[in-house]
Amino acid sequence: MTNLILILILFLLGFALKKHKAFPENTPYVLNMLVVYVSLPALILVQIKKIEYSSNYVIPILFSWIAMVLSALLVWLVCKLLKFPKDVTGCLLLLVPLGNTSFFGVPMVNAFFGADAIPYAIFYDQFGTFLALGTYGGFILSLYTSNTSITFKNIIAKILKFPPFIAVLIGLGLKQISLPVNIDPILNPVAGTLVPLAILAVGFQLKVNLPQLVLKPFFLGLSLKLLVTPLIMFGIIQALALKTIAAKVSVFESGMPPMITAGALVIAAGLCPELAAGLIGFGLIFSFGSLSMINWLLATF
Repeated sequence: MTNLILILILFLLGFALKKHKAFPENTPYVLNMLVVYVSLPALILVQIKKIEYSSNYVIPILFSWIAMVLSALLVWLVCKLLKFPKDVTGCLLLLVPLGNTSFFGVPMVNAFFGADAIPYAIFYDQFGTFLALGTYGGFILSLYTSNTSITFKNIIAKILKFPPFIAVLIGLGLKQISLPVNIDPILNPVAGTLVPLAILAVGFQLKVNLPQLVLKPFFLGLSLKLLVTPLIMFGIIQALALKTIAAKVSVFESGMPPMITAGALVIAAGLCPELAAGLIGFGLIFSFGSLSMINWLLATF
């Protein structure tokens, strides 16, 4: 519960500090740039070395990608049908598929399923959500923030220049070699700034009264993230008669609220920051109820 309390305190602190004259209007932008260029790459370099390959964790890895692909397709379809603006579509395409499956997800899995289920949550996050942030996330940001004509070359160039993606490549490379010194003591303190900076930035951006124009995508986005996607995944494990703890944890993880780091990236990119902050902030609050419902469904199966 310590992590949950920390999230709430930082979130409320950011919301309160935005009214203080000591902080300029561009404070959230500066915080988000630090996340994108410093904190997140450091975290990736630390975590990607810890990934250990095992056939025991195929289900959470597979289900993580299935959930993200399904939710991305649903978002794209809804945005097309309702003719949402480009910035709203880009925001939803990043925040609905990518859930807070690590910092929020792991303690929630521990609370509902126990410590023995944590490895499944870690693999769901590390091989799924975490890798998607640096790859799929870079693709969406490059596609929806371009002010010039979209070409395959431009998209690839932006992805290759995306700091988290570069960190993924470097991290994978470092796994293959043995460094003469341990760099974790250097990277860990830097990586530890990710959550405080990201949550403070979200708190700075949050508006209690969301603009009228973002209310529809706000409710649709949270409905798809917190209810529709996990219910579809629950239907899949029912159809396949998968009653293992790995399958249940995977369904539970698919219902996590939008990822805080993804929200920081969206806000930094200017993709409807009000919507992004609302999805992150209220998503955390609403998820306590939705996750309890999902857990009840899983307990009946």
